[in-house]
Amino acid sequence: MMLADEAREQATEQAMEQAREREDRVEMDDLLRAVEATLFASEEPMSAEQISAHLEGADVREALRELQAHYATRGINLVERGRRWQFQTAADMAHLLRREKEQLRRLSRAATEVLAIIAYHEPVSRAEIEAIRGVQTSSGTLDVLMEAGWVRAAGRREVPGRPVIYATTNEFLVHFGLQSRKDLPGLDELKAAGLLDPVEDAFDDLMEQKAEEAAQEAADGADDAGEDEGADESTDSGDAAEALENPEQSA
Repeated sequence: MMLADEAREQATEQAMEQAREREDRVEMDDLLRAVEATLFASEEPMSAEQISAHLEGADVREALRELQAHYATRGINLVERGRRWQFQTAADMAHLLRREKEQLRRLSRAATEVLAIIAYHEPVSRAEIEAIRGVQTSSGTLDVLMEAGWVRAAGRREVPGRPVIYATTNEFLVHFGLQSRKDLPGLDELKAAGLLDPVEDAFDDLMEQKAEEAAQEAADGADDAGEDEGADESTDSGDAAEALENPEQSA
């Protein structure tokens, strides 16, 4: 009889324990779902304290660890970065979601010239850029280069007026495939690539045109001088003839 009573008591205790475990599991499942939903809905990573405050002070640390283990083998992972929790794409799945988009950045000729001057002469001020280019440089040109992330303000030159000086950025090196500014092409390389030929041809054409204009001006000047001398000789001859025809009037 006593054995039967003990068996019933043990069975009752086990049943109650199982019931409590089921209740705890239900509560934990509800908490897991609440934490999961909170993180999915958040636009920014959240700390455990922020999640707890959002869920009326619930202890969420165990739930976070359980969710982290649950998502460890899934396409998205729950990760902690700087004491803040967030969902992110699994590292081995990132290549499936990557979208390659070619971003075209067309620079004006002025912006290209300014970028080249800064790259080869940095750090350089706006006045120095204008001195090299021979023309004024608008602030908009520098703004375009800075927005592109290729040029940055590198401080001020310690001269009267303390002008801002500009230099290139790491993004400039990355975009153009350079390890450092030492990898910038030299004059011989630019000529070999044909990048300077149009400039040199244009310069030669300009010099030839100026030489032709100077020769033409010299020729025109010589013609004018000859005409003036001819006109003077004609006047003198006319005066002499008139004096011979009218000697008395000439006297």
